[in-house]
Amino acid sequence: MTEINTTSVLEEKRSLLNHLRAESEEGGGEDRIAKQHAQGKYSARERIDRLVDPGTFMEFDRFVTHKCTQFEMDKKKKFLGDGVVTGIAEINGQKVALFSQDFTCWGGALGHAHAMKICKVMDFALSTRIPIIGINDSGGARIQEGVESLAGYADIFYRNVNCSGVIPQISLIMGPCAGGAVYSPAITDFIIMVDKTSYMFITGPDVIKTVTHEEITKEELGGAGTHNEKSGVANFKCANEDEAFERVREILHFIPPSNFTENKDRLVSDPVNRVNKKLKDIVPANPKKPYDIKEIILDIIDDSQFLEVHKDFAQNIVCGFSSIGGIKIGIVANQPQILAGVLDINSSNKAARFIRFCDAFDIPILTLVDVPGFLPGVNQEHHGIIKHGSKLLFAYAEATVPMVTLITRKAYGGAYDVMASKHLMADINLAYPTAEIAVMGAEGAVNIVFRNELEGLKGKDFDIKKAELISNYEKEFAGPYKAAEVGYIDQVIFPEETRERLYEYFKVLKTKKVDRPKRKHGNIQL
Repeated sequence: MTEINTTSVLEEKRSLLNHLRAESEEGGGEDRIAKQHAQGKYSARERIDRLVDPGTFMEFDRFVTHKCTQFEMDKKKKFLGDGVVTGIAEINGQKVALFSQDFTCWGGALGHAHAMKICKVMDFALSTRIPIIGINDSGGARIQEGVESLAGYADIFYRNVNCSGVIPQISLIMGPCAGGAVYSPAITDFIIMVDKTSYMFITGPDVIKTVTHEEITKEELGGAGTHNEKSGVANFKCANEDEAFERVREILHFIPPSNFTENKDRLVSDPVNRVNKKLKDIVPANPKKPYDIKEIILDIIDDSQFLEVHKDFAQNIVCGFSSIGGIKIGIVANQPQILAGVLDINSSNKAARFIRFCDAFDIPILTLVDVPGFLPGVNQEHHGIIKHGSKLLFAYAEATVPMVTLITRKAYGGAYDVMASKHLMADINLAYPTAEIAVMGAEGAVNIVFRNELEGLKGKDFDIKKAELISNYEKEFAGPYKAAEVGYIDQVIFPEETRERLYEYFKVLKTKKVDRPKRKHGNIQL
């Protein structure tokens, strides 16, 4: 009789666990999940299943519920897990921590228990030195919990800051992200948005209409297009959620799991001594003629595999991850095809942020330079080009990772200094024979330096004399050899040997160590 009762009790306990597990997996119920699907969105658990390696997810706190009693919340239905799924898993065999907000439970609204679950998995990620991935789909703070919801956000923000530069943080915006909720993704390293189904803003269209009388849609105000092309808040725009998950896998492929872990080389079949025949004539002889810097990038990297970051924002500079000879690198390159590759406020911010990420996680940096200077104009000056341009300078000067710089064509004025010059402690500075390193372009220089000589001349005499002065200036100052004479350029190379030379330098620089003066932190212009 005793044995029968014991067996019965065990079966009851097992049955209860199975029941609770099933209940927790229901989220807000089939009808609400169906609404998600109708909007082109997966449920919180489906997102995890589609993102991580099959069978690797281990959940935390699936039975947590809120303790709120205000507004009769204790008498209403409680959802197991409190509107967020948390745990650890593997992506490409790499351990990660993650959370996925469940919009089917109170619109994914964040309360105290919800926040504490996120904080717990973030603490776990930091202590075990693995990346943290946040899948955001939430209506914001749970109003019924008042200040405890606000405290929950602040607790998450604090952990975002503590994790910054220690473990990679990736945010996927899979629905609404409004009010204070936007600041957690804003602190993270990469933000991925889904076109037409995700949006971010501090105040929504209704509030804006009431306060400023401006009428705007959610998509126009804070959709994926807006934040990828105009504001620069987001790094990737994806057509659907599955594409967003693929971006996460690509990012993790190129970066280490923490700043404590060496970034392992990729296995590639592309030979390092491959000659870049395509590049022989890629840089036009006419310094005013544009060309696509991505053609150079794709020809020198392994198998043309380039993960561009911030692709749609500040397109006059290109940033992204790749590898050369299996050595994973970050690439920063002026884009002559857009605004002649000039530096402005947006491109300076974009590149500085990317450089600081690479430096934090010991990812070597390749800089391709073709820059005519900083963008002139009242708008740029009034919006702080001096301050924002200095961020790029600061980022390069602060970086201690291996840095190789290649000047393909123009490197004029202060922009030459800023773009990882030898003076900012770049390890290796190379140049093509087409490189022009000078304070400014030859014509502008001649107009200033020889103004008096040209003043009295007219017509044909003026044209002949000016052409002669420009030619002399170019021979004397504009090529790469004057800089090479004084050691600012380590080697002038032919374009077709680019890949092999870059690999040789990055390979040698693997053992680079830099000691900096002890300090709490620098004071970058923010």
